[in-house]
Amino acid sequence: MGKLFLNLLSTLLILTFASNFQANADELFSKGKEVFLEAGNCAACHSLSDAGSIAEIGPNLNQIRPQVQTILMAVKNGIGVMPAMEGILSDEEIEAVAHYVSIAAEQ
Repeated sequence: MGKLFLNLLSTLLILTFASNFQANADELFSKGKEVFLEAGNCAACHSLSDAGSIAEIGPNLNQIRPQVQTILMAVKNGIGVMPAMEGILSDEEIEAVAHYVSIAAEQ
């Protein structure tokens, strides 16, 4: 009986952690999309299917599928004609938009 209880408890804890992790990931994704479309104004220059943006100034993000670290570096420091957003966007907004773009570009 004790072994069954421990197995059930372990399963419950794993499911709770997984659902909390998923909820947090979904919140970060949503926040990143909001930054992409609004505060960061990324959609003005970048095409990204999930955001419904069709622009031709910056690279098409669905084509280049950048990784999180690449996005963080570009957003913070700027690249080419893209301005540096560090100091304009908060660290949390930059992390959220990097998370969002890295996932949305793969879809």
